[in-house]
Amino acid sequence: MSDHAEVQVRPGDEGDLVALTDLYNHYVRETAVTFDTTPFTPAERRPWLLSHPVDGPHRLMVATAAGTGRLLGYASSSPFRAKPAYATSVETTVYVAPDAGRRGIGTLLYQALFDALTDEGLHRAYAGIAQPNAASTALHGRFGFRYVGTYREVGHKFGRWWDVAWHEKEL
Repeated sequence: MSDHAEVQVRPGDEGDLVALTDLYNHYVRETAVTFDTTPFTPAERRPWLLSHPVDGPHRLMVATAAGTGRLLGYASSSPFRAKPAYATSVETTVYVAPDAGRRGIGTLLYQALFDALTDEGLHRAYAGIAQPNAASTALHGRFGFRYVGTYREVGHKFGRWWDVAWHEKEL
């Protein structure tokens, strides 16, 4: 699937809910990429989906396989913090299906996400990357994120402590 013509990137919608939930739950169950520890049902995940409309600063982009429509990954921008003064900052994330990694899907998703955010009046994007995660660190670096610091042993999952490296990008 290295041919990007085989991949369609578009805003996510309610029709993607089950596939988005399944993909996220893989990372919940199998990795420390997310610090959620209990898988979600689609109904539990629906408020998250609905918090990402097709316009505004909080977006959801999905990549699907052309022809089959199979979800290959997603990228989103979400509120960085709840307080009003943070409104011009977002936290971004990208998840790629385990069998679709290293094919440029994350790059396509982030490009579409940042293109969509261009005129939204945002100042900064932040990404927290559970360590170690060389692939995610490299992806964020390609998009101009720079390392700003590490929260040491901030998450506990699978019986061990995990660090999170924080990166920022000027928008």
